[in-house]
Amino acid sequence: MTESVTCFLVEKNEAGHVTAGVTQRTVDDLPPGDVLIRVSWSSLNYKDAMAIQGHPGVARRFPHVPGIDAAGTVVESRDPRFTPGQEVIVTSYELGAGQWGGYATHIRVPADWVVPLPAGLSLRESMVLGTAGFTAALGVWLLQKHDIEPGSGEILVTGATGGVGSLAVCILARLGYRVVAVSGKRDWHTQLQSWGAAEVLGRDALADASNRPLLSGRWAGAIDTVGGQPLANLLKAVKPWGCVAACGLVAGADLPTTVYPFILRGVTLTGIDSATCPMPLRQSLWQRLATDWKPPQLESLAHEVTLEQLPAVAAEILQGKVVGRTLVVPRPV
Repeated sequence: MTESVTCFLVEKNEAGHVTAGVTQRTVDDLPPGDVLIRVSWSSLNYKDAMAIQGHPGVARRFPHVPGIDAAGTVVESRDPRFTPGQEVIVTSYELGAGQWGGYATHIRVPADWVVPLPAGLSLRESMVLGTAGFTAALGVWLLQKHDIEPGSGEILVTGATGGVGSLAVCILARLGYRVVAVSGKRDWHTQLQSWGAAEVLGRDALADASNRPLLSGRWAGAIDTVGGQPLANLLKAVKPWGCVAACGLVAGADLPTTVYPFILRGVTLTGIDSATCPMPLRQSLWQRLATDWKPPQLESLAHEVTLEQLPAVAAEILQGKVVGRTLVVPRPV
């Protein structure tokens, strides 16, 4: 098959100089796989922004097509689970990292990466959610697994205007939790309340210079998207038998804490790994996101960009200037 593929290609020469832009390839240039998909929508995540700039920790080989999310229609399949014309979602695994990703009009992937689009979601809605929404849903599932229910108390969400944070606020609020959002973007506090936050705090709410190993317990649970010192301070203020689900490191990869929250309050710190989530749980969570966990505010979270606009928007997301979800439209030229 020699159908043309429009893609956003990142290249790096031997001197380490990175160039990136929209170009043409063919389907034959795509990596091997069982399922060929015509992409309707993708999305922009922090990890994608790093790949666009050629970060070696994300893009392992060059040339590379970023995009850890894709939703579209099956064109060809060598696996009987999928048929031409079927609408599907691909997120996580090696898409957009070890393998060419969703910033293209076509992707070809292993069948084991593909999730049938559940009834109740459009392809566009699935990418407003994307990896960010799936990660938020996995965080909520982990809180529930540790018996953190709406009646348990307040749930803190850090980085609440980002992709994972904003969708975590929406999902938790829909399920009846009292959500307290943390954000440094004061202009967006009203928007966070419209997404379901009962209260919005500034970043200084997680500042603590006391060096005390524990603070007064306030939070029944939390979804943390920033890591570093804010996460360490958050853990000090979790109530006995609370749970924190963590997925980010924009505030740093180090965790300067003590064992006291864990051994004196029975606090659980659990990691959210959306990339390797087992397929049965993955499908179950996508089903929930299409039904009782589906945020009613999806459209208010989203804005669209083209492949040509990716470098500028990627720079903004790395600077913390992007709010909500960025949809990527890989239209052919």
